[in-house]
Amino acid sequence: MGEPPCTGLRFSVLGPLSAHTADAAGGHVLPLALGPLKQRLLLAMLLCRPRTPVPLDLLTDTLWDGDPPRTARKNIQVYVSALRRLLDPFGAADRLVHQAGGYLLRVDDEELDALRFQRLVRAARETTYQNDLVQASGMLREALGLWRGPALHDLRSSPALRCEADRLDGRRLQAYESWAETELRLGNSHEVAETIGELVEEHPERERLRAAQMNALFDQGRQTETLAAYEGLRQLLAAEYGLQPSPALQTLYRSMLSGGGGAGGVFGQAGRAGTRPVHRPDRRSATLLPPDLPDFTGRREQLGTLLALLARDDAGPRLAVVTGPAGTGKTALAVHAAHRLADAFPDGRVLIRMRDTAGRARPTVSVLAELAELVGSPAPSIARTVSAAEPDRTAAAWRGWLAGRKVLVVLDGCVDESCVRPLVPDTGASAVLVTARTPLAGLTPAHRLEATAFDTAECLELLGRIVGPARLGAGREAAAHIVTATGMLPLAVRVCGLKLAVRRHLPLDEYARRLADSRTVLDELVAGDMDVRPRLASGWQDLSPADRSALRELSDLPGGPFTLAQAAGRLGRGQHEVLRRLESLMDCGVLLTPDTEITAHAARYELPRLIRVFAREQTALQSPPVTQIPA
Repeated sequence: MGEPPCTGLRFSVLGPLSAHTADAAGGHVLPLALGPLKQRLLLAMLLCRPRTPVPLDLLTDTLWDGDPPRTARKNIQVYVSALRRLLDPFGAADRLVHQAGGYLLRVDDEELDALRFQRLVRAARETTYQNDLVQASGMLREALGLWRGPALHDLRSSPALRCEADRLDGRRLQAYESWAETELRLGNSHEVAETIGELVEEHPERERLRAAQMNALFDQGRQTETLAAYEGLRQLLAAEYGLQPSPALQTLYRSMLSGGGGAGGVFGQAGRAGTRPVHRPDRRSATLLPPDLPDFTGRREQLGTLLALLARDDAGPRLAVVTGPAGTGKTALAVHAAHRLADAFPDGRVLIRMRDTAGRARPTVSVLAELAELVGSPAPSIARTVSAAEPDRTAAAWRGWLAGRKVLVVLDGCVDESCVRPLVPDTGASAVLVTARTPLAGLTPAHRLEATAFDTAECLELLGRIVGPARLGAGREAAAHIVTATGMLPLAVRVCGLKLAVRRHLPLDEYARRLADSRTVLDELVAGDMDVRPRLASGWQDLSPADRSALRELSDLPGGPFTLAQAAGRLGRGQHEVLRRLESLMDCGVLLTPDTEITAHAARYELPRLIRVFAREQTALQSPPVTQIPA
């Protein structure tokens, strides 16, 4: 589904929540009343996650913070209806839809300031790597100009919205840092020096910000203030954490002490002729990974294999691929392994998402641009060559830089082999760890590990770690029914645990009965912003039209294993043709078969329960469309 046509309505979350009409030129015309507090809270959460289904549980928490009334769902429906009436004069009432167990608001980039901000920052990043610093600075300045204060500062009484607002504020800070560094490279230090002090006071531990401040002050000839800025950070880190500033910042400090100031160093960024380098903290040795799961469970054999493979000292490329269906915990395993490999990769560990927010494969040049940003652009050759017109040259620069270091790169959610090959060095001590739903059979040489569904013991272990051993022990039989209803999918078990952990009043046996109903099981597998259905939808999106059609048909077979003959009867095709289709579904991770060797004609295939339920939902969606989706 593409972006909706732009209306005359504009929303803003970069500051207080507001909406107004706009004329043809985009000018403000008339502010709109957005209704009572809870209606505004609902709208704000939908706008914080535009074009994405927001689960009902998260909307409920946003409005009532864990203490909803019995009429919460009905109240949400009332607020949604009121918001649709607000949108109706602009021909946009159908933009707010019930979808995937929640609500989704479709807005165009020009209709929401946060989307315009993100688009400008992305464009500025690409322009920076093409070395057009003047244009990049202008884009960042325009992006920062969209802000009217801290994000949603009028609605931060809701903890859920406060988290979303903090995330937006963090992006604003990153954009300012990028702008400041760009201006310094252009030799325009005065405005940076005059504006950065307040931000440093708000974020005193942020080294990237402090480095920009030091460069700006030093360039203005304010050496005393420059050295005082460093000393303030040093004392803060020592008092709060017992740490020293990073080696890169110490190098910058010593350079300024000696009067050098503009020396190169590990985080210098070479610009075009006539521009100045700007010093940035060296992030090569930083941990740029998501947090490790404190309750990580199972996968002992796969984890041991990964650690041994990636940490070995012998020469040659080290490439590992973790495969498995959506929701089996591939990313969790990769992140857990990466956290344990700090000593083996002293030059850094980085995870990069290989799909965009819509689940599509990201262009290689976009991935390379982000990698260069994450490692601090220590190689000028990378920064200069990131160009959509020269992806091969850019990839070669990245591989050359990587080959000379010991870095672990986690490529999460790869769609196919072409996403991976340009990023893997041929030599050196660095390693690449890939997660993918398909085996990526054409990727060689690679060591493959499969993340499958848990067994019952692993499911119960994970559930117990989240809800507590006492509660699990008191309802172990019901817990067994719960994990069985999830199809032993690790993500689904985790969601169940998180939901039960906050719903202490919900008996395990009652929840098990809810999950047993295939009509509502996916609606129940939601906990805050964790939702199983979008993961299944992403896997569905990866399938070819022929595979989707076959999967819809197979979902109507009786539950339990089925044979090739039964599949052929259901699909109405010859067994040879159906066998190829089943193998395609197996490669995509949506169909299972026993591990033991057996002829294809005698094999028994199995469709996991949640995939079966989702496929049936897709069949229902092909029914004649409903003109108005009820609240």
